[in-house]
Amino acid sequence: MDDLSALPDSARLWLFALDGATEAILPDLRAFCAAWTSHGRPVRAAADALDGHVLAVAALITEADTNAGVSGCGIDAMQHAVETAATRAGLALTPALSVTARSENGAWASMTRPAFRQLVCDGAAGSETLVLDLTPATLGALRAAGGVVRTAGETWHALTFGLGRVAATL
Repeated sequence: MDDLSALPDSARLWLFALDGATEAILPDLRAFCAAWTSHGRPVRAAADALDGHVLAVAALITEADTNAGVSGCGIDAMQHAVETAATRAGLALTPALSVTARSENGAWASMTRPAFRQLVCDGAAGSETLVLDLTPATLGALRAAGGVVRTAGETWHALTFGLGRVAATL
């Protein structure tokens, strides 16, 4: 299975921001997904690139299984596959606690939270700044959010950085 469209809303989702084009690692990740098992059970999984810099991996064993039925060891194996594919392609995962925002020239920039807070304080970033929101934990949540590119005012960024606007979905 190559893309996310064949999986239900209940599929567990992992999102990874990278410092370059995620399409370069899709062949490796799709091969991993095709062979992925968790405690000897096949994992129904897919990997896809979202908005150029985000890798999405979604999985389930059965729709009735909690947390997609994928064990901690299975999740670790997937994380290792992502890291290996990224390294092989000369890419790096952005740090988990960073903020990735689109600059005025349209380029994505990852930065520390204090650096983003400074942009907010300086007036260079605000509730309408486009950010990558990597918080959806299921495909249904991702679909309901309309993707990973959202305004900061619609995401956790609003609360964390005092942007004065909080979406109804938070």
